Amino acid sequence: MHRKKEDKEGATEMFQKVATAYEILRDDEQRTDYDYMLDNPDEYYSHYYRYYRTRVSPKVDVRLVIVISITVISIIQYLGALNNYNTAISYLCREPKYRTRAMDIAKNEGLINNSKKKKRTMTKEEVKQEEEQLIRKIVEDKMDIRGGYSRPKYTDVLWVQLVLLPYYVVHYVCWWLRWVWLFTIRRQEYGEEEKCYIIRKNMKLSTLQWDAVEEHEKADYLAQELWKKEHFQVMV
Repeated sequence: MHRKKEDKEGATEMFQKVATAYEILRDDEQRTDYDYMLDNPDEYYSHYYRYYRTRVSPKVDVRLVIVISITVISIIQYLGALNNYNTAISYLCREPKYRTRAMDIAKNEGLINNSKKKKRTMTKEEVKQEEEQLIRKIVEDKMDIRGGYSRPKYTDVLWVQLVLLPYYVVHYVCWWLRWVWLFTIRRQEYGEEEKCYIIRKNMKLSTLQWDAVEEHEKADYLAQELWKKEHFQVMV
């Protein structure tokens, strides 16, 4: 028991030195750095760098953090797209126009079970549930949902996009070189695909947004020659 203030301060300082020595001795890397410092006292600034690098550097491998982050983002991205898709399907199944179209398709393809004997053994709830399942299946399989509410694909998630990034870069460079050669150097006329691309760029639409545009609207844009700046500016 230390009664004097000086004794307490001395004991506290000694305890801190012992604790620091223990931390250094139990860690192989710190012990190696300490031995190096004793053998090379002239490398003053280098010792500070080694010390603070050990103290400040993260204990978890940064590569592992990056992998986990990308994985989490990819999962959230896919689940979000799947939720959007299910929301769109549920909406179409409730819309009378799409329900009628789905029932017509089911009748034309003989998908509706008209067996009265089977229906007598089923409750109204079971009949309704079977009908809803049939309508949903037809909407999913027979009706194209494009744009941001389309069926999610594994190729759209971040992980796959990063893996395929070199391919996309090479593909874009080849596409750009072809464009320059055909339409800048040789001055060929645009084909329908190129015209649609320029119209999409003029309208500042993403690929998903352009895919959601109805075919008759695209045909109307082509008829108005909106790939030409002067025609597009007049429309705007």
